[in-house]
This record gives sequence, C-alpha cells and structure tokens, in this order.
Amino acid sequence: MTTSTTTSTAQTPIAPPRPAGESEVELLIGGMTCASCAARVEKKLNRMDGVTATVNYATEKAKVTYPQGVQVADLIATVVKTGYTAEEPAPPEPEQEQEAERDPELAALRHRLLVSALLAAPVVLLAMVPALQFDNWQWLSLTLAAPVVVWGGWQFHRAAWTNARHGAATMDTLVSVGTLAAFGWSLWALFFGDAGMPGMHDEFRFTVSRMDSASTIYLEVASGVVALILLGRYLEARSKRRAGAALRALMELGARDVAVLRDGREVRVPVASLAVGDRFVVRPGEKVATDGTVVEGASAVDASMLTGESVPVDVTVGDAVTGATVNAGGRLVVEATRVGADTQLARMARLVEDAQNGKAEVQRLADRISAVFVPVVILIALGTFGVWLGVTGDTAAAFTAAVAVLIIACPCALGLATPTALMVGTGRGAQLGILIKGPEVLESTRRVDTVVLDKTGTVTTGRMSLQDVYVAEDGGEDADEVLRLAGALEHASEHPVARAIAAAAAERSEMGVPPAEGWGRVGALPAVEHFENVPGRGVRGRVDGREVAVGRLFDAVPQELALARSRAEQEGRTAVLVGWDGRARGVLAVADAVKETSAEAVRKLRALGLTPVLLTGDNRAVAESVARAVGIGEVVAEVLPEDKVDVVRRLQREGRTVAMVGDGVNDAAALATADLGLAMGTGTDAAIEAGDLTLVRGDLRVAADAIRLSRRTLATIKGNLVWAFGYNVAALPLAAAGLLNPMIAAAAMAFSSVFVVTNSLRLRTFR
Repeated sequence: MTTSTTTSTAQTPIAPPRPAGESEVELLIGGMTCASCAARVEKKLNRMDGVTATVNYATEKAKVTYPQGVQVADLIATVVKTGYTAEEPAPPEPEQEQEAERDPELAALRHRLLVSALLAAPVVLLAMVPALQFDNWQWLSLTLAAPVVVWGGWQFHRAAWTNARHGAATMDTLVSVGTLAAFGWSLWALFFGDAGMPGMHDEFRFTVSRMDSASTIYLEVASGVVALILLGRYLEARSKRRAGAALRALMELGARDVAVLRDGREVRVPVASLAVGDRFVVRPGEKVATDGTVVEGASAVDASMLTGESVPVDVTVGDAVTGATVNAGGRLVVEATRVGADTQLARMARLVEDAQNGKAEVQRLADRISAVFVPVVILIALGTFGVWLGVTGDTAAAFTAAVAVLIIACPCALGLATPTALMVGTGRGAQLGILIKGPEVLESTRRVDTVVLDKTGTVTTGRMSLQDVYVAEDGGEDADEVLRLAGALEHASEHPVARAIAAAAAERSEMGVPPAEGWGRVGALPAVEHFENVPGRGVRGRVDGREVAVGRLFDAVPQELALARSRAEQEGRTAVLVGWDGRARGVLAVADAVKETSAEAVRKLRALGLTPVLLTGDNRAVAESVARAVGIGEVVAEVLPEDKVDVVRRLQREGRTVAMVGDGVNDAAALATADLGLAMGTGTDAAIEAGDLTLVRGDLRVAADAIRLSRRTLATIKGNLVWAFGYNVAALPLAAAGLLNPMIAAAAMAFSSVFVVTNSLRLRTFR
C-alpha cells in the first residue's frame, strides 16, 4: 500500500463560460430524409457569421449557438432557403396530445407503404415467374406500377426536385432518378419498342447480362424499389421512435395535477401552476408533484423510475423528496423547493436530450462523407453506364448496372450509426440512474485505466456512526448501559460524533433492547441535568442521578480501555471515553461508515481493468482502514480540498488516463480536470455540473455500471459505422460490376438502415 500527500493551490474552472452575448436555441428540422440532408442544413447554418450548429438526423433537431445581431427568425429562414422547414419546439403538451400529434406522420407512411406493396407485389411476381406471364401481362404491370412510382414515390420525387432547385443532391435524388429512369425506359420500350407486343416474355435476372434493349422493361424494378425503400423508411421511423422512447418516458414521468393546501383546504391544480413555497398533499400511491421537503407525515418513497433503485426509501419531516417519485406508504405534506425546469426530473431530461443531440468525433467524419456521398455516387453511376456501354455495346445492360449503383448506395446508415446508439444508450442510462452528458464522454470511458475515488460520501456514507462499544471485562459494566447514558448526554450536543452516539443509543432502544428505568424523557433517552460543554475535552452532566462524562475528562483510564482506545484509533476510528462518578467505564468507537456496496463496487471496477485510488483529506490511518475494508491498494491521504486537482494531474503526468468519482463542492475542480468525471447525484450541484457522467443514486456500484454502459454504447456505435462503411465499400463495386439486380440492390439498401437501428436497440437490454 502506498501513501502520499500533495499540496497545491491550483484551481480548475468547472466549465468554460459561454462568450458574452451568445444565445442558444433548439430547432425542429422538417423534411430531412437522410444523413446528407442533415449535413447540408448544418453546413448552411455554420456559414452564418458567428453561428455554430449541430444537426442530428436521428432526433431531427438542430442545436444552434448564435451571437448578438442574429435572430432565431434568421436561422429559420436559412434552413427554409436550404429546402427544409424549421421551428422552435412547442411547450410540452399532455401525453395524449403528443401521441395524437406524432401518429399521423407514421400512419401516413404506413398507408403509403401498404398500398404500394399491394400494387407492386403482382408486378414483381409477373416479372420473376415467366410461367405467370399471360398475353399482354406487361400492360397490367404498367397499370399497377404507375401509381406506385408516381404516388408511392412522390415523397422521393418532391424532395429530389426541392434539392435540385437548391443545387443539391441527397438520397432522395438517387431513389427518384433510379426509379423514374427505370419507369421511363419501360414506357419507351412499351410504346416505341417491341416490349408492348402480345406474347412478349421477360426473364428475371439476379445479375446484369446482355439483352435486347427494345424489348426489356423495368417495371418490377421501378415499383419494387419504391415499395422496398418505403418499407425501410417505415421500419427506420418506428425504430427511431423506439430509440427515443426512454427519454419520452422520462419526460412523461411527472404528475399532471396536485392537491395544494390553500387556507387549510386541498385544491386540485395543474402541476405547472405550483410555486416555490407551496405546500401540497401526497397520498399513498400518488406521485410527488415536484422537488420539495416533507413538512408533515412519514412514508416510504419509491424512486426506482429515477434512480433504478428498487428499494423504497423511508422519509419523514425534514427529508427531501424528488418530483415524479411515488409515495408508497402514508400521507405526506410537502413544501415545494424546486419547480418547472429546475426540478431534478427536468434537469435529468435536459442532460439526456443534450447528450442525444451531440455528436461524437467519429460521427462528424461520417457526416462529412455523407455530404459528398450522393454526388460521388451519381458520378460512379454515369461512369458505370459509360464503361458498360463502351465494353459491351449493350445499352440495356449498361442502364441496368447504372440503376443498380444509384439504388444500392445508402448514406442513411452512416447518418444513423451514432445518434441511434446514443439515443438508446443515454435513454437506458437514464432509466438506470446514469446520466451521460455527451457523446465525447464515451471515448473517455474506453481509455480510462485509473479511477480515483473520493472517500467521504462516495466510498463511505459521509455520516459518522457508532461502530463498537468496548467495556472493561473486569469492571462489570453493561455495554447497553454505557451507550444509554452516553447517548443521553450527547443528545444535547451538535457535534457530529455526539450526534452519532445519540442516534445509536436511540436506535438501540427502538430495536427492542429493554429500556432501563428513566428512559423516555428525551425521545428514547433519559433527561440530562446540569449539562456542560468543556471546550476541546468533552461534555458532562447529571443523568439518572449519576455524574456522567464523555470525552477526555478522566485522569486515570484502565489499561484495558486504554488498549481498546489505541486499537480503535489505529483502525482510523474516533475513540470516545465514557464514564461516571469519576471513573472511565467504556470506549465508544465512531467512524464514517463504509457503504455496504463499496467493496463490491471496487471489485467491479477492477474487473473493468481499472486501478482504484482512494483520495481523502482524512489522516492516513483512517484512509488506510477504509482502503483495507473495500480492497483498495493505493491511497492518497491528508490532501487539502484545493490539492485534489494536483493529485489528478500527477496521475495524468504518470501516463494514466484518470476517472474521478466524487460528490462534494471540493471535488468539482478535480472532476473537471479528470479525463472522465463521475459525479454522485446525491452530492452538490457544483459536482454534478462538473462531471461527465452523473450517478443519480449514491451507490458506487453504479459507477461501474456507467462505465460498462458507456463502453457498450461506444462499441455499438463503432459496430454500426463498420457495417455502414463496409456495406457501401462492398456494395458499390458489386453493383458497378453488374452482379446485382436493381431490385436486390433496393432490398439491401433498405436493410442497411434497419440493421443499424435494430443493432442500436439491443442496448435497451443492458442490465
């Protein structure tokens, strides 16, 4: 075990302030159909002077920072000029209204898909199965395919035309050009070639081969591609909805109305009308309307929906409660301390939403590729047509290969790879009480090899509690009697050690230990007369007719008690002598208790390949005692609050990548300095603001879960990107080489986006 002490006055700012005069707004972007759309909108916004924008295709939102002199209307106008719509989000509405607003878009897409699929299926069957081709079958195919290409594919054609007017090309351009070209070729062959002759037969080919261009039709390609891509869009939209379900569920957790006390009467009002200081009633089974403090009653509160902790927490007068938690027991009267956007639920939702709107560095690379992808694909298609025509002289074969190139390309998978995984990962984290602040945090979790654990409030409870009671074996004293008298005397003191002793004595009585005569005057403790506080030495007073003293007020201490005191101090505990009538009768050992879950948490952190380091301002004996209890081998003790930053920097200079877990104001700078800051949500606001990950409940095991979830989310993102890049790298050459029928290419393209979103949805099963 190693110990060291460091000194420094270095300070690190918690977060860089936003430049004066800058504002931030979130815009809902409409009309985006692929990642290249998002890249175009982002590029146009960022060209405005002083504007910094991030556009997320999966969430269909733009997060924009803009300077003085720029109005939100200017930002919206820029988006509109680019060919899309933009608006500020409307205030939150009741769940039913939200669902009604969201459903029509998905329902319309489903309706278009079903009609297109029903019409396209016979066309594809007639083309693929020559035995079904009766006389003039091709004219039936035209009749069925025309509404699919025109009406079913209208959204692609409209978007392609809008983009063309703005001098741009997107995924819709590829689909529109490919399907209209196939349909146009078919019309020419039917009306001006030989394809319209009675008795004409066609044969479906999986690859491109030489054929008679005048008698070749592509109606199955035109209609089948539209139906398949509509299917892909529908599955993608549904999956994206599921990906964001955790955040929506989090936002909808709060109560809708509340029983406020007005002039002694309960009045039902909407939660939005609550003000700080209002008192409201929470009956058993009801949700707590907002963050507040219990002023009347006692109960158990179920906070599992916010913290992931399944065991209800007992609360009584003076305890804080959080909005959206459920009262599982008795009636409570709560005084509101935070309302609206200041509540813990609102702050959690805001953190998750900000994280989902962010972009990892690897996603920015994908966006840059998406921005140039479509023009490159069009050039490849033209090149394919030219090469095939020059080599084979077969116009139909050249056309088929070029259409396959247009259809197979898919930048959508690139655009969905990161945001869908991030949406599901951060949403699942919120359900488990883990808040990930942004995508860049995920990269940090992969590199971390050392985790610095603040002792007080993180590894330990942060509250002094009684650990042991020692009495001399030859003195004939009873340990319960020693604790009872000491607790009665210490009840009158505000010192943390005194409060721990008094609480332990009262708890011992409540747990069924038979009380001695005289108990019950002060809670479960006897009354004290002539109480006196002796500065620096202890307290004394008269209890049950005895002159009781606690502290260093004894001239002589029996050897057995002196050894017990020395042993307790070596173990890092505070040892307090208790006695009466001038004689020491026992020793009370008090310490900041180690949390029951801390040892298991340290084992989990080690299993992730992390080396734990205990950091504390306490003396070395206390620190080493706690470290032994939880299995930590490296201790940095006797560190001043302002020196914690220097400890983190020293470890970084040694080549380590450092994670820091803390909960206090004095941890904020160290959390910001560390490569990865994990703030305990039970701690201060300063620590939570400085951390990269916030652990909503004060259980150190969640730190290991947070790192596991972050690493798994990052692995999912990378898996998605490998698939998306690999798909296009392999598919484009295959299509150009004539090894793919355009309809097979359409199926593969639709599957690529669905695969990426479905792979991300696996994060919902994280435990």
